[in-house]
Amino acid sequence: MRFIIFFFALTISYTSLAQDLDFVVVSQNLLETTREKQPTKDIQDQLAKVSLRELSKDLDTDERRLAFWINVYNAYIQILLTDDATLFDDRSAFFTEKRMTIAGQKVSFDNIEHGIIRASQSKYTLGLIPKFWGVSEYEKKLRVQERDGRVHFALNCGAKSCPPIPVLTAKRLDQQLDAASKAYLEATTKYDKEADAAHVTPLFSWFRGDFGGLSGVKSYLRHFEIIPAGANPSLDFLDYDWTLDLNNYVDL
Repeated sequence: MRFIIFFFALTISYTSLAQDLDFVVVSQNLLETTREKQPTKDIQDQLAKVSLRELSKDLDTDERRLAFWINVYNAYIQILLTDDATLFDDRSAFFTEKRMTIAGQKVSFDNIEHGIIRASQSKYTLGLIPKFWGVSEYEKKLRVQERDGRVHFALNCGAKSCPPIPVLTAKRLDQQLDAASKAYLEATTKYDKEADAAHVTPLFSWFRGDFGGLSGVKSYLRHFEIIPAGANPSLDFLDYDWTLDLNNYVDL
């Protein structure tokens, strides 16, 4: 009888501990520990063992969902490619194969980016057509409600042309995404006033629907003061450098 009571109390204690965890903070710890090149197995185990119910309950706003999933995505890119850089030789397989376990389910980088962070968008339709089928209950419970184009300037897929990696918090997410967007666009955009042309990152082309179409891309450039307020330039999409480039972090 004493054993049963002890086991029951232990179970309640473990459940309470799991429910008390702030999983945005856990994602920050994962990324910061990765940055410091320290072992992350214990944190990965936490993420793997949390229940879907607990995680979806904790990630109860888009700010919390984005901070969590961008941190997790960026951390696992660094973890996996640091362990085996040859995975990047076949990028299609690298992003589509399910390599991480989060809330009891194996997921791929594409699952995280296009299913959860981009609110169930197709990878192949420029952000103009959402997925109409194949959306799992897992994805529905964890995905954001509204797309935010700024996420593309905080997601790092391990390539040289990727934005640097911030450690995101839910409370400061809006300011952090603004800062990341402005810094990346200033670094990658070339505006030719005489030709009335803006040479911009191909992220604007690949995910144009996330930015509100090509007119929305220009609005982004004006909003972040990359081009003058009244400018309406033609857009030229630059090449993307897929050379492997790890440990590119930034403090925001």
